[in-house]
Amino acid sequence: MIGSSEGISDLLFAVGRPPLVEEHGVLEEFPVETATGVLDSTQIEQIANHLMGGDERLKNEFTTYGSCDCSYALARLARFRVNIFKQNGQQAIVMRKLQTDIPTLEQLGLPAVFREMIKEKNGIIFVTGATGSGKTTTLAAMLNELNMTQKIHILTLEDPIEFLHPHKQALFNQRQLGKDFPDFATGLRAALRQAPKVILVGEIRDRATMEIAMTASETGHIVFTTMHTINAGQTINRVLGMFGKDEEQQLRQRLADTVRYVVSQRLVTKVGGGRMLVQEIMGSSLRTRETLLYGEGENRTFQEIIEAGDTQGWHTFDQSLLKAYKADLITDETALIFCAHKNKMRRDIDMVKKLRNRTFEEPSGLRMDVETDAKAWAAA
Repeated sequence: MIGSSEGISDLLFAVGRPPLVEEHGVLEEFPVETATGVLDSTQIEQIANHLMGGDERLKNEFTTYGSCDCSYALARLARFRVNIFKQNGQQAIVMRKLQTDIPTLEQLGLPAVFREMIKEKNGIIFVTGATGSGKTTTLAAMLNELNMTQKIHILTLEDPIEFLHPHKQALFNQRQLGKDFPDFATGLRAALRQAPKVILVGEIRDRATMEIAMTASETGHIVFTTMHTINAGQTINRVLGMFGKDEEQQLRQRLADTVRYVVSQRLVTKVGGGRMLVQEIMGSSLRTRETLLYGEGENRTFQEIIEAGDTQGWHTFDQSLLKAYKADLITDETALIFCAHKNKMRRDIDMVKKLRNRTFEEPSGLRMDVETDAKAWAAA
């Protein structure tokens, strides 16, 4: 299944269907030699038991919660992040293929502001987005850059370990949930006694983990972490929602003091096939900290703050989508599907089209394509 295409990202197994492979975001059936041509519940259960490898913790977790996460490796071929879950009383499996080569900032085409992010010495950097949007890959590139350039201790808490980082300039220790620590809050609490300068928390899932992450960021650590949120505003609201209303003001003060960057990302369909990364980036400024402290209001929204921060390398999803459309990397339909403000995006796309098609009739009778106007407008 893995060898069937270069673009395979996931393997899926469900009762009543052949195995499925996801290629550039699209599911395709993979023929299987069974009597019916599809998988039955016994076959799925056998695959699941093989993937769990007799681990009693995983079996108990699956029985108690209806799902479990683990990792799986095919020697010299691929590593996977695996989720085994119940659906309609039967088992199903999703296997996410993990990259074996650790990416660099240049290979991912990440903007220059990421080099500023990795200079931070304390605080929290959130990388957010839906499952499969490349959060772990982005973080791996950032940690790889630190590993190559700084003589520091980097500690990661992951579920499961995805990229295996070698020791380079940095000392790199990676711990896996279930194998090396019981839960993120416990692992993070222990990390404070393990003398790291950089801590990666695979995901903030609850109040206890968020509380300790803020404490770590306040005591001289830089914390990288992920959340399943789609933009900066939703990320802050998710954190606030983990705590009681009576704690909100104190929490807002702590967030204003500790949040360094919020990077949100999505993968969108690219012209010619495949997908491309689109990001929203918000950093810390006087206006950002004020909004974190007092909340969004009239003339004080994260969207407006990010739009005004383009000189610092910040940009909204809509700005990123429009830039990709101008470069003919995505279609106008894709830009409209993924944008936050559809009416404004329609106006911007119409303006781009007009500038592309517009011509002047010169007195001499010569016609001239006004490409320079379009470039000047794009720069503005």
